[in-house]
Order: sequence, then structure tokens, then C-alpha cells
Amino acid sequence: MIALSSDHAGYPLKEEIRAYLEASGIEYKDCGAFGTASVDYPVQAKKACDLVADGTCGMAILCCGTGVGMSMAANKIKGIRAACCTDYFSAKFTRLHNDANVLCLGARVLGAGAAIELVNVFLNTPFEGGERHRRRVDLMMALENE
Repeated sequence: MIALSSDHAGYPLKEEIRAYLEASGIEYKDCGAFGTASVDYPVQAKKACDLVADGTCGMAILCCGTGVGMSMAANKIKGIRAACCTDYFSAKFTRLHNDANVLCLGARVLGAGAAIELVNVFLNTPFEGGERHRRRVDLMMALENE
């Protein structure tokens, strides 16, 4: 299951992604926002990322104006590896090499078509694994405890 969340700026893009997930038969949990009334992106990031951190959802997709604020907030949560992506290569390789579990997208940066393409590659690219990438992900996650 995918946790889905946005702030007010990311709401229209979140709705496009929600429709894509629904049409694709992909289960999701919509954590809001539920309109364009102002909400705080750190609160919205936490709602979705808590579901990933506790294992309820395998991944999350977060949308705000740029994707940057959501990614910064998400990466403060233990167990989260969030990546703000604006291109296919980054979305693919953040899964392959970094085992990212949260994709952050900017509604003021990407159109819906490009965003859906990034969601698709992110959700369908497995972690490559291997000793080198596992070691690096483990080293990155150990930073949470320092």
C-alpha cells in the first residue's frame, strides 16, 4: 500500500496521482490534504511517513510546491529515505541504489504527465541490492542514531 500526502500547493498533483493509483489498481491511503486550504507540509509529511515507518505502507508519495520541503521534513523521520525527483533517471536510481521509500514531487515544478511517469518508475523499480548498495544504505541509516 502507498501512503499519499500533500500540502495545499501539492493538492492538485496529489489528486492526479491518486487517480492514477486508483486506475492502476494500486492500493493507497490518502493522508490529505483534502483541498487547497493552507496546511503545513511537515505535518502532512509526517502523516504519510509514519505509515511507512510503522510498516502499514511500503512507500509514500508526497507533493508540495517544489517537493523540497516535503523531502526535508520526511527525512527527519526515522526509517525514511525520501528523494525529491524531477527526472526519470533520479527516480529510477534512487530506488535501484538508495532503496528510497518516499518519493517527493513538486506540483509547481512538474506537470501531471511527468509526475505520473516518475511515480510509475519509482513504484516499479526494485532495490538492486548487492553488497555495495546495501552497505551504503546501512551507513546512511546509521546516521539516524548519531
